[in-house]
This record gives sequence, C-alpha cells and structure tokens, in this order.
Amino acid sequence: MSRIVAITACPTGVAHTLMAAEALRKTAAAMGHEIQVETRGAEGARHVLSAEDIAAADVVVIAADIQVDTSRFAGKPIYATRSSDAITKTRAVLEAALALLPAASPTPASAPTAPDVAATPAAKRLVGITSCPTGIAHTFMAAEGLRKGAEQLGHQIKVETQGSVGAQNTLTAEEIAAADVVVIAADTKIDLSRFVGKPVYSTSTKAAIHDGAAVIATALNQARVHGGAPASGADLTARVAAAKAARSASASGPYKHLMTGVSYMLPFVVAGGLLIALAFAFGGIFVYEDANKGTLGWALFQIGGPSAFALMAPILAGFIAYSIADRPGLAPGMIGGMLAASSGAGFLGGIIAGFIAGYSVAWLNRMLNLPPTLAGLKPVLILPLLGASITGLLMIYVVGGPVSAALAALTTWLQAMESSGAVVLGLILGGMMAFDMGGPVNKSAYAFATGLLASQVFTPMAAVMAAGMTPPLGLALATWLFKDRFSGEEREAGKAAAVLGISFITEGAIPFAARDPLRVIPAIMAGSAVAGALSMLFGCTLQAPHGGVFVLPIPNAVGNLPMYLVAILAGTLVTAGMLFTLKRPVAVSAETATTEATRTATA
Repeated sequence: MSRIVAITACPTGVAHTLMAAEALRKTAAAMGHEIQVETRGAEGARHVLSAEDIAAADVVVIAADIQVDTSRFAGKPIYATRSSDAITKTRAVLEAALALLPAASPTPASAPTAPDVAATPAAKRLVGITSCPTGIAHTFMAAEGLRKGAEQLGHQIKVETQGSVGAQNTLTAEEIAAADVVVIAADTKIDLSRFVGKPVYSTSTKAAIHDGAAVIATALNQARVHGGAPASGADLTARVAAAKAARSASASGPYKHLMTGVSYMLPFVVAGGLLIALAFAFGGIFVYEDANKGTLGWALFQIGGPSAFALMAPILAGFIAYSIADRPGLAPGMIGGMLAASSGAGFLGGIIAGFIAGYSVAWLNRMLNLPPTLAGLKPVLILPLLGASITGLLMIYVVGGPVSAALAALTTWLQAMESSGAVVLGLILGGMMAFDMGGPVNKSAYAFATGLLASQVFTPMAAVMAAGMTPPLGLALATWLFKDRFSGEEREAGKAAAVLGISFITEGAIPFAARDPLRVIPAIMAGSAVAGALSMLFGCTLQAPHGGVFVLPIPNAVGNLPMYLVAILAGTLVTAGMLFTLKRPVAVSAETATTEATRTATA
C-alpha cells in the first residue's frame, strides 16, 4: 500500500476540481492505497494538506488545468496531469504516478543528517528567512545582519530571502532537519509549515538589521517549537524532509497559462455583464446616454461597462504573464493588456500581450545576473521597465494594428452574419462544448465567446451556454425515460446531472462518457450542436458568461428568452433521443429487478 497526496484545480474551481478529487479518492481506495486530496476551488483551498501529510506521502499527484505551486512537495516524486484525465482515466493516472516510485520499498524515514565534524561542539546550526513588503532592501539587509551576527557568535546559519523575484538561497529539507533553531526576520506573513517540530523565533527585519547578534542570541534562548512538541530524530526528519521550499514549478505550457488568465478574468466579466443587464432593466437600452446621467441605471452601466469590462483585457493579460513569470510579469502583462484594450485589439490582443510579457520577463529574469547589492532593483525597476517596454512597443508597432483589424473584422462578420453562417458557427461551438466536457476544446470555445462580450457580440455566448447545459440535461432525461439503457448507479447519477445541467456545469456528463464514450460522446455532441445552432439561428443573446438558468430571470440578461429555452430543450431532447438509439439495454440483476418491481407496485 502506498500513500498518495494530491491537488486538484481547474479554471472555474467548481466541477472538474471536485469531480477529479472524488475520482482519485474512490479509485485509490479500490486499488488499496491511501490518498488525501486538496481541492483548489472557487472558495479557496479545501482539505489543505498538512506538512505531516506531505512528509508521509510516497508520491504526489497534481491534477490541474491552472498553475499550481509545487514548492511544498520538493523532494517528492510528482506526477502532473489534467483534471479531465484524473476524472476519465483515474486508474491510469494513479498507476503512472506510482510508477515514479523506486523499485525498492522506501524506508519510512531517512536517517537524521549527520553532524558536521568540522563544527565545534558549542556551535549551533541555524536557518532563517527574511522578507519585507517590497522584497528589496530590508529583506537582503536583514539576511546580511543575521549572517554576521551568527558568525560573530560562532554559529552557522543559512538565510533564505523571499524577495520580489521569488525565494533565493532556498533552504533544503536536509538543512532544515539539521538546524537547531529557525529564525524568521520578516514584516510579511511567512509560511511556517516546513518548520513543524522545530524551535522557531520570529522578529522584524529592523531588529535583524540593527543587531543581528542579539537576534541570534535571543532566538537560541527563546525559540519555541512550532506545531507541537518536538519529535524524535527519525520522525522529525521524516516530517520535514518532504516539506522543503523551492522555487515555484516552471511554467507548464500555454494552455495552463491561458486558463490561469481566464480564471482571473471571469469574475470581472460576470459582474460586468450582469450589471449592464440590470442597467438596461432600470433605464432602458439608451441608459448610457448623458440624458440619464445620475440615475441608478446609468450608474450601474458605468460600473459594469466602462469599469468592469474595461479591466477584462488587462486582467487576462496580467495573469497570463503572472502564470509564466510570477510577480515580475504581472505589471508588464497588465500594461500590455491596457494597450490591447485601448488599441481595439480586445481579448485577442490581451492574450498575445500576456504571452509576450510573461515569456520576455521570464527570459530577462534568467539572463540578468546582478550583484547582490543591485539585486533589489531587479523586481521593481529593471524587470518592470524592460518587460513593459518590450511588451508595449510590440503591442503598439507590431501586434496592436493587425489584431485590432482582425477583431474588428470578426466582430463585423458576427454581427452581420446570415442565418446559414450563424447556424454553422453554432454547430461548431456547440460540438466543441460537448467534445471534452470542460477540457481544452470546451474551454477554447468558452474563452472565444467570453472574449467577444467586450466587443458587444453576445450571440456566441448564448450558444455556448446552451450547448454546455444540454449534455447533463440530456443524460438526466435519458436516465428517466429510458431506464433500461442505464445501470442503477447511472440512474441515480442522472438526478445530480440534472442539477449540474441547469447550472451550466457541462462536466456533469463526464461519468457517463467515461463509462461508455463511444456512444455517449456522439450523443451529447449532437444535442449540443443542435442547441448551439438554434440559439444562433434565433438570434439569442447572453450578457453573462455563466450562471445557467439562474441568470435567465434577470431582465435583459438573455435576449429572445422564449426561443433560447426552445434551443436548450431541443438540444436536450436530441441528446436523449440519440442515447436511446445508440445505447443498448443493460443487464439488470435480479435484486435490481425486484427493487424496480417493488417501486412500480408501490407507485
């Protein structure tokens, strides 16, 4: 039996995150392994892994579609995959993760690090962390103060600096395990999970700068064990060995970077779209004109349109760059996004600006090696200046014009689209939404429609949401109408699928598709394509990029609401009909047949 810890996360932080976690738990239990799963959802982290959990684990599974910090797991075998794979190919994911383990059974805990024979018996080993709000001068001056103070008292110390460009001189698990005391000289919050069971002393950077020797002496006398009583040597080593901090995992590909940007952008688009809809409800379609200035409708429009929607491209670009280059990429990315918005390049320009800023800043950060005395200038002066300059100049002279023209042409084409063209686009977007049910193809269609909201093009968004609702709704209807096509477990799952469907959570169809992909996926793609095509044909519009049926009652949130409901209903019926045609009756056990007969007789 192996011990596994895992993290699941997806851009929206809802369905894929929770379904991947549940699939990993059930499959690991069936395989005879122990697993603990931390979920990174819309409400933050749940079931957070402790230092003890990580230390006791044999392998780590990261099932995520956005960037996840893996510094807590340094020294542990890590298997990274997408959340959709963890849902549909759970056993294969766990087997691939366990294959990373060495052939020989790992020992429960490594032996404590042997003491350095060169050190004098009276000498102590210390480790420290320094950090200040700006991550520049005080961070490095405090580190230098601690080093000199320890040297003056005859002790050894290694200091990790947590500055604006990330952690430097990172403490290893072996160094933490061998340390007698941990000194934290910081003016910001420091994660102490690595130091469970170690004596920890906390103070300010100012104290370390002013008298490092006094801080060291006080730490040796007053440090208190963090996280409970000290453990025995072997147990302590095991608990801290896997919790070392290292720099964040390297950027993991364009898809994850894009989805990180989309996940941060989404709340702005949702809030902005619904506020605009409410503004129209209170003040009419011309609420934005000066004649209505000062009214509630006008105020809501100002919040939703010129404010919330104006931040869409900068947020998208900024967090794409952040995903690639960490904090130094945020400012150049957001500046590039502002230029994209002001030049008319919109969300397409924002995506390009984010990748330009992120990769250029990441490259500059690697290439520029400055002496310690100048290192503080790098995150607040050099990287923002050079990154913003490179991104801005490329956006103004190279990217902005062509992308703006392309977006304008796309917008004009969509707005003037004939019915036949609208049907084709709806078929394509609908099929994409159902193809992988929350995977890269689904998210590509969703990002395309969401991005067009800022260009006042609302029909693709309506088609995408209708197409995303029909897979679980069609499956729920089929499990109710055609019970002989589904097992008892699937019929029970159909009830939950209905709730997920009306909430626009396409992932509700995944358990069914995973069990019978060759029949279920074509059926739900057909239904989604019909829903998307009819929505486009009827000219339905949607101002909010999420919410399912819960946004339908909001005035003006949906254009041509009656026909929009028809499109969703038609897609649901097509899905259910296709399932009846493609699926074959399943064998029913005697116990199940008896239960069904009893229910029928009771009814």
